[in-house]
Amino acid sequence: MPPKIARPFFSAPVAGIGSLPALLFVGFVAASAPAVWACATCGCSMSSDAAMGYSDATGWRVNLEYDYIDQGQLRSGTNAMSSAQVASINDAGGNQEVEHQTINRYLNLGINYRANADWNFSALIPYVDRSHNTYGPSGASGINDANISNADSTGLGDIKLIVAYQGLLPTHNFGLQFGVKLPTGDFGGQNVNTGATVGRNPVFFNTGPGAGQALDTSLNPGTGSTDLIVGAYYYQPVSQNFDAYINGQFQGAVAEDLNQPGADFRPGNQATMSLGLRYEADPAWVPQLQINLTRKNADSGALADTTDTAGTVAYLSPGVTLSVLKNTQVYAFLQLPIYSNLDGYQLFPRWTGSVGASYAF
Repeated sequence: MPPKIARPFFSAPVAGIGSLPALLFVGFVAASAPAVWACATCGCSMSSDAAMGYSDATGWRVNLEYDYIDQGQLRSGTNAMSSAQVASINDAGGNQEVEHQTINRYLNLGINYRANADWNFSALIPYVDRSHNTYGPSGASGINDANISNADSTGLGDIKLIVAYQGLLPTHNFGLQFGVKLPTGDFGGQNVNTGATVGRNPVFFNTGPGAGQALDTSLNPGTGSTDLIVGAYYYQPVSQNFDAYINGQFQGAVAEDLNQPGADFRPGNQATMSLGLRYEADPAWVPQLQINLTRKNADSGALADTTDTAGTVAYLSPGVTLSVLKNTQVYAFLQLPIYSNLDGYQLFPRWTGSVGASYAF
């Protein structure tokens, strides 16, 4: 006998609409998962909230997801740039870093508990594995392998704790979120005035001309900040086989552990919005499509790269969720950038990918 499944948002079936696995929204995972960004908005931006809190079915849910983000393209504004173009700024007397590549691998553990139809509690625990290499402030003649410096940044990222309330409507299809991001990941750098190491286990370049110098603070596993998170979501069936949703979230730092002269850092505020559509003719195989929008303000402080960390991006994200075993689902998503307007000169991905599995009990 197949397991009993519950339709997200509704405590009773909606006339004319088929049932849906309680974990269907897990396919929208990721993106707010990474706690730090290696560029303005390069991370996976699919909505993890939709996976973690949009069902009124009580009980526990555990999700494990892997995200891969290869930032291999330099961009400025809405255009792609070559390394030589950026390096020409230094030939003209500037001091612009010429980044080469950043590869991000995130392993995200999500734990969710719903006590009743109104309240949901979730924790998102990321593990960061990042490799970064750069030419530094080289001129055009220095764009070669001999001038590449490398750093590897790995470890626990910044944990998020979020509570959601969706008891405002009897259909439970509208909810509010409140949460906090904790400074659990290693962070820091070097005081720009004294050169002293600051923070908790900051990362240093290990090869190349920059060996021994601190990696950009924003590329460490954590930010060293405590952030508040607020958001809202709404879900609605739109036809016999199609469901749609919209959600938004804002995150901003309210306290920074890096707060001393020459060694201060505050990550820029970030706002995200996602719109999604799912085709549910067969609840065991659910194709999905999202549009993900993100706006990030510039990081600030002496340790911040204030000119190269802000921007607005949009992604088109197709994917599919499969029910494979009792209470178990697997999913895969591909994010394709369709618009970017980045401040300064930033590495940006041509695509990002996410795969995962979820179990309810």
